[in-house]
Amino acid sequence: MRLNRMTPRVLLGAMAMAGFAACTDLNLPPQSSVSTTNIFNEPASYTAFIAKIYGGLQVTGIQGPAGNADIASSDEGFSSYTRLVWQMNELPTDEAAIAWNDAGVQELNTQNWGAANPFFFMMYYRIFYQVGLVNEFLRQTTDAALASHGITTGMPFYTTIQGYRAEARFLRAFSYYHAIDFFGATPLVDETYPLGKTPPPQSTRAAIYQYVVNELTAIMPALPAVGACAGNTACYGRADQGAAHMLLAKLYLNAGVYTGTPNYAGALTEASAVIAGPYTLDPTYKRMFSADNNTSPELIFAIPQDGVKSQNYGGTTFLVHASVGGNMNANSYGVDGGWWGLRLKPDIVGKLAALNAGDARTAFVFTNGQTQTMNNLTDFTQGYGAPKWQNVTSTGAQAQRQDFADTDYPVFRLADAYLIYAEANLRGGGGSAATALNYVNALRTRAYGNATGNITAGQLTLPFILDERARELLWEGHRRQDLIRFGQFSTTGVWAWKGGSVGGAATAAFHDLYPIPASELITNPNLHQNTGY
Repeated sequence: MRLNRMTPRVLLGAMAMAGFAACTDLNLPPQSSVSTTNIFNEPASYTAFIAKIYGGLQVTGIQGPAGNADIASSDEGFSSYTRLVWQMNELPTDEAAIAWNDAGVQELNTQNWGAANPFFFMMYYRIFYQVGLVNEFLRQTTDAALASHGITTGMPFYTTIQGYRAEARFLRAFSYYHAIDFFGATPLVDETYPLGKTPPPQSTRAAIYQYVVNELTAIMPALPAVGACAGNTACYGRADQGAAHMLLAKLYLNAGVYTGTPNYAGALTEASAVIAGPYTLDPTYKRMFSADNNTSPELIFAIPQDGVKSQNYGGTTFLVHASVGGNMNANSYGVDGGWWGLRLKPDIVGKLAALNAGDARTAFVFTNGQTQTMNNLTDFTQGYGAPKWQNVTSTGAQAQRQDFADTDYPVFRLADAYLIYAEANLRGGGGSAATALNYVNALRTRAYGNATGNITAGQLTLPFILDERARELLWEGHRRQDLIRFGQFSTTGVWAWKGGSVGGAATAAFHDLYPIPASELITNPNLHQNTGY
């Protein structure tokens, strides 16, 4: 089964049987005109259902590119899972700014948001929409439920469904990871929660963290082996053990933020499990952000995009189009026109190697007609352009279409595992200092094409790691989490437009968490708002 090139029509069947309102009233059964007494008699129903869950990371509804949306929004593209995650991790940081004046956008640019910001509403409901789908899938695939449809132990498709169940649990863990990272304490509801009308209680951030860790540990043996889906057209875009180890590595790396108790040893162990897999650094850095990045040997878990079969206005369609404008030739980036939106904030430029000084990771930065300074957030020409994401192949060939991207979104890649190992080692998580240095220098050797950019042991420090993560993982949706872990997101660390002023200013510590949407507090009286909102 290939889930990486799903058409919106394929997902219609799954949506008909699993559709329900996007809210955290997760203990209510899905509403459907299709009877579960007959729909699940067909093996294809289970495949369609798990495809819908994966599709929730990729598309925004069941019609594509817009119409019949999963999440209510005045602009369906704004409800894209990947687009929301990217914007909430990049726009409030020193890396990115967007020029538009849509509701809530400039609040993200400046860390001046409130509980009514529509981005938080959409992200919160997108997370719990995914959780609800997974819970229902798991209810419908218990041994008892399967037996009622004539599927029993020993039948080939029974084994297939068990694999689907493990993947569904990974996807639920992935969404709860975003829940605790963005919102902290939220409801924790799984498939065993009694169905009824009582809104779910609020769990602590630490409890949800432990639940996610336990889930990933439990499902690990049931997932394909580390790297089994890397470059494998039969399961590319689906979770294998490499994806689970990488998600655990991210959880353990940030355990001090989530629970108050660091676990750098765990982060190093999980990163090592990934590094020991079949992945290799892509010799062509540019390919990982181009239309042929599905061929990269470095990608561990990606959210596939297809300009024909999975059209949407989020994902990399947004990242490519919104990064193009000014004097850029849109055709050279594989799009039919730029959206004049995303640019680099000026402070991050100073953390990059000197532009065009041999570091391939800065080759995409566009300065012609752009100023480094940013005195006006809504003027696209202020701030260097950064069209890192492109809808052409790494050799310059055009993608299938110019209005929707073929470029997949790499959630996890090997370079991040190398940097996690190095950081965890520096923070006392064990491992080898020499190995950590070798991993960092492997990235720099790729970037420079030789050893001229390599560093010495004395230069490998935590501040260096934070800056190197900015250089290697720029605009890949990691920066907010990194700044929070290093204590530089709110009360310390100043960059242009932070706090709402051109020169920037520190903000209150409560900005390290986003507010629970005001509408959700009304819907669920068991919830308490995060401090400061």
